[in-house]
Amino acid sequence: MERIEERDARFADNESHLRALLLQGLGGDAAAYHGFLKALSAHLRAYYRKRLFQRPDDVEDLVQETLLAVHNQRHTYRADQPLTAWVHAIARYKLVDLLRARAAREAMTDPLDDELEVFASSDSDAAEAKKDLDKLLAGLPDRQRLPIVHVKLEGLSVVEAAQLTGMSESAIKIGVHRGLKALAARIRGNA
Repeated sequence: MERIEERDARFADNESHLRALLLQGLGGDAAAYHGFLKALSAHLRAYYRKRLFQRPDDVEDLVQETLLAVHNQRHTYRADQPLTAWVHAIARYKLVDLLRARAAREAMTDPLDDELEVFASSDSDAAEAKKDLDKLLAGLPDRQRLPIVHVKLEGLSVVEAAQLTGMSESAIKIGVHRGLKALAARIRGNA
């Protein structure tokens, strides 16, 4: 319990010290502003090291980017708000930006060898599937095969298929229904 109280006291002291330096710096005290940036950089290094322990090279870059953002956005700080919450919000945005940029770079540099192999095998799989479908359709009578080919495979409307084949619209619908039923029965019989 004492450790938590000590940590909270240190945090409050750090918060008030940083806040006082920033407010003095905003008031025109260049030495206080320099002290603020120096103290804040140590605080940010600890913040980023805790979150990027696997990427220590990125810590210093993020500290510098965050200090620059804090400097550029110092006019948005409201003196009635906690300073560390404001700084941590900026720091989180910078961290998220870094992680997004890194993920985008890694995605762009992934080798395509595996994907090309998948595409190549899917081409041969599609060709084999077409052969199998052609065999199944060849076993159907024309009054069932033609409606399936024109309506289901080529995407023609029932009216268009009827005009093309010379069959009635009802015959096209019945042919599709019965043909699909016959195909399903054959597939179940082969499985």
